[in-house]
Amino acid sequence: MQELPRRAFVITAGAAISRTAWGANDRINVAVVGVRGRGRDHIAEYIPQNNTRVAAVCDIDTAQTERAVQLVSKLGGGTPKVYHDYRKLLEDKTIDAVSLATCNHWHALGTIWACQAGKDVYVEKPASHNIWEGRKMVEAARKYRRIVQVGMQSRSIDHKIRAIQLLREGVIGKIYMAKGLCFKRRVSIGKGADGPVPPGVDYDQWLGPAPMRPFNANRFHYNWHWYWDTGNGDIGNQGVHEMDIARWGLGKSTLPRHVFSSGGKFVYDDDQETPNTQLATFDYGDAQLVFEVRGLITGGEDSLRTDTNTIGNLFFGSDGYMAIDSHSFQVYRGEKREKVLEGRPTGKIWDTGPHIANFLQAVRSRRHEDLNADILEGHLSAALCHMANISYRLGRALTFDPDKETFGEDREANALLSRNYRKPYVVPDQV
Repeated sequence: MQELPRRAFVITAGAAISRTAWGANDRINVAVVGVRGRGRDHIAEYIPQNNTRVAAVCDIDTAQTERAVQLVSKLGGGTPKVYHDYRKLLEDKTIDAVSLATCNHWHALGTIWACQAGKDVYVEKPASHNIWEGRKMVEAARKYRRIVQVGMQSRSIDHKIRAIQLLREGVIGKIYMAKGLCFKRRVSIGKGADGPVPPGVDYDQWLGPAPMRPFNANRFHYNWHWYWDTGNGDIGNQGVHEMDIARWGLGKSTLPRHVFSSGGKFVYDDDQETPNTQLATFDYGDAQLVFEVRGLITGGEDSLRTDTNTIGNLFFGSDGYMAIDSHSFQVYRGEKREKVLEGRPTGKIWDTGPHIANFLQAVRSRRHEDLNADILEGHLSAALCHMANISYRLGRALTFDPDKETFGEDREANALLSRNYRKPYVVPDQV
């Protein structure tokens, strides 16, 4: 299947099936794509939603689609259609929206193709695999008038919404620094050897836009996060949630002009390419954003919850500071740093249900402004992670042009804004 004929078909099909209005009683048919891990969570969250059906599941692994069908049935969702080729799924005119829980390197192409096919999209974080892709996703969503929500569910969790509102109201004065923390224990992935592709796996499609490499089980399933071809390290995995909260709390709708990131892969001698220890600093001029990744044994920080992991955000202002994590937010004021306010979630910790409900609400309203994490927000937060990784990989500070979303005349850095795409899995310049 060649790129241009495929793209032409998708655009034509999109024009034919795109909805412009929804009634309150119209059922939304959703297809969940990538159903081994996070995709199973998607299935479980869609089925209880009003007037919503998991109408199809899609995965390159037949074993995973079989398990997904069983899960849908077990949860009372009936029997969904099964697809193993995402392109065939997009031809199904009965599907209204796709929910992408694929590897990071598929997020952009999966979203753009869906927009061209007239389907709305819920795409997992990080929105993109690189900065250029993220901008193309925004362009596609706007051009085809699609609703595209990014899976940064913190934006739909009540105590975090309240915390950010308090920052807007000046609870700690003028904010001069935001710090995001991803202290998440990761064990060594060891070393693996190339080998045969498992039965029932479409490895070519799994690679998609990524370069062709021999199959290696150590680069497959969850470990793909730790390779540059397919993942973005923990700053783009768990970390992008906290990066988004940091930018959200600062109230920044642009990207910074300067970034520096350092670190390394320490302690372990294994196949992992991305760092397990990383520190990034972003300069916004009137405020600083600092982000830290620790995948090894470490301590906590300040009043953020400490058990195995410490994952959250700290905001520092002229009158005090705030700590936010999944369990609570706490406000400290004055020179004595006295606790003056706290709040806790009313629902489940890391609950994706409200975020998916918000997505479906926007699908019905046809207003991307109703989304809590529109693709533009997802693009900007993912771009911060990508900027940090580019600085880390080059080993130097970088100057960024937020208007053009380039590193000016820095050819070496600009080369990492995008990637070479493997045909026919090409993210188009003109979406």
